[in-house]
Amino acid sequence: MTIGEDRNIRFLNNRYEVFDPRTLSGGKRVVELDLGCGSGSFALELARRYPDRLILASDVMIGRLRKVEKNRTKAGVENVEVLRANNLELVGYQLPESCIRRLHILCPDPWPKKRHRGRRLLSSDFLVRAVRVLEPGGVLHISTDDEEYYDLIWRNVELCPYLEKDTSGRGIADVTEVKTEFEEQWRAQGKDVPHLVFRVEKK
Repeated sequence: MTIGEDRNIRFLNNRYEVFDPRTLSGGKRVVELDLGCGSGSFALELARRYPDRLILASDVMIGRLRKVEKNRTKAGVENVEVLRANNLELVGYQLPESCIRRLHILCPDPWPKKRHRGRRLLSSDFLVRAVRVLEPGGVLHISTDDEEYYDLIWRNVELCPYLEKDTSGRGIADVTEVKTEFEEQWRAQGKDVPHLVFRVEKK
């Protein structure tokens, strides 16, 4: 794999800079972020359904991102920006405040071993950072197949200012039937994969 073949992947890892996705569209597009996008199937389906939106597909694994870019090119989808980035850095300072309409975090690694639990993404610290990049009224969409992780997410959300459970059902009503490869895998094994939806109520 040569550097030239990665030319459409934006490398943000290990960089102290701000990437404003709104500059790619003159500030007129709705922006959604699929954080930890894996193979990119969810992000690409979002982009296909909403050609007027900019979809950010972010992951740290370059092999996954090359697959996303290959599938994006094959499908002729133009409104996807592929990012190689660290999750905490991306929402912590690399994206500007209030620039994302919906943030999707689907089946993140639950790090089930006790000695690895400190690596879990959805800590209270991360959620505060996520609130920073979401627009007022924006949507945080999370799914997990791990029951213990599900309970931890709820406890952490309770510690996070400005996140309110979306009881309307409208936050992700347009994508409830779109499943990631991980979710399809878990459901095939008979596992439940609940989805949590929150709205940002900034004051």
